[in-house]
Amino acid sequence: MRRIKTFSATVLLITLFLIFFYSTLHLDTTYSHRPGPEDLQRQSSLQVRDGDVKTQSSKQESYTTPHPDFHNVSISDGLRQTISQNAAYWNRLLHSALRNLNGGGNPFRRDWSRCRETNQELLHTNVHDFTSYPLLFQDFLQGMNCRSPPVLINQPDKCISGEGEGADPTFLLLAIKSTPGNFERRQAVRETWGRDGLYQSAARVRTVFLLGSSPPDDPDLGPLLSFEAKHFGDLLQWDFHESLLNLTLKMNTFLQWTLKHCPHVSFVFSGDDDVFVNTPALIHYLLSLDSSRRSQLYVGHVINTANPLRDPKSKYYIPLSFYDSPYPAYAGGGGFLFSGALLQPLYSVSRVIPFFPIDDVYAGICFKAMGVSPEAHAGFQTFDVKEQDRENLCIHKDLILIHQRSPQQMKKLWRGIHSPLLTC
Repeated sequence: MRRIKTFSATVLLITLFLIFFYSTLHLDTTYSHRPGPEDLQRQSSLQVRDGDVKTQSSKQESYTTPHPDFHNVSISDGLRQTISQNAAYWNRLLHSALRNLNGGGNPFRRDWSRCRETNQELLHTNVHDFTSYPLLFQDFLQGMNCRSPPVLINQPDKCISGEGEGADPTFLLLAIKSTPGNFERRQAVRETWGRDGLYQSAARVRTVFLLGSSPPDDPDLGPLLSFEAKHFGDLLQWDFHESLLNLTLKMNTFLQWTLKHCPHVSFVFSGDDDVFVNTPALIHYLLSLDSSRRSQLYVGHVINTANPLRDPKSKYYIPLSFYDSPYPAYAGGGGFLFSGALLQPLYSVSRVIPFFPIDDVYAGICFKAMGVSPEAHAGFQTFDVKEQDRENLCIHKDLILIHQRSPQQMKKLWRGIHSPLLTC
């Protein structure tokens, strides 16, 4: 009898142990969550720097404006006629997007962590000589659908004024393309033509510098950029690699930012950090415009008859199998102006038109799609003035933009054209 009781007690203990072990295992597999690669990527994208302060956000801030109604996006016949439908990859992408335009929806993937095309078979099927493309160009093709990178440094209050000036009195927004290591150029711009302020008692000017992230092999400039952003309040940085072929992405992210944080700006200037701008002359020109021109302005140094460069050694090389048409007329990317009223339609058509690897050409394509033609202005000298005139201050005093100048030349030129001793 005692043996039976002992055996029964042993069986009961073993049974209770097995029930406890199974329930623990079941709870662990059912409710525990171990972060995988997507979770880590999502977590890292939530690190946001406003000025130099890192904050952990429960939700990544989106810089996409309310999505445009793609049923209402209108593409001009002029663009369809300029860019022919043929076997080149970009041409096919464009005309496919135009055919599908009335279907609505966003033709590009929104999730930054999954936007790159990794299907090599798809790339090789659509671009037969894909492997002959330069590596940077191959990288561009793989990222053509990537549109909304995470923000690293933001200035959400840049266009908001206190002291009764109104919610958004910005007359001119200077958007300067820069890179993380170009502090000296940015500082020269701040000390000369890119100063925030009120011009001619009527025109509020604000400046932002547009940055991507440094290549992985470069030193980490994050702490210095955070300090610079807090001190000057004019840096915008997104988490994509700086490269010539990513300037189109930089332009697109800037459009998103402006529509969200500076939507009522009257005019936008887009330029490089090595151009010299005669800001008073620029403001005078804008204030002199009649009302009919103020809402449809796209002005600069216009290139009317450009064609793609087919030399693989050129940094502007475009393979024939990628794009096969002349370029529409466009304003040179060293510096051009456009109306703030065009921001929303410009962004809307950019959501339909595939990215092109040369940013000023892409801008020209988008403006062409809107039916807006570039206007040439002799004051924009993106290819510089004649060599014999480069030290002539009187020549520069009447110009709006000159490309390119070193930081030292920029400061000397600014002092010279504003000197009370100068007689022209």
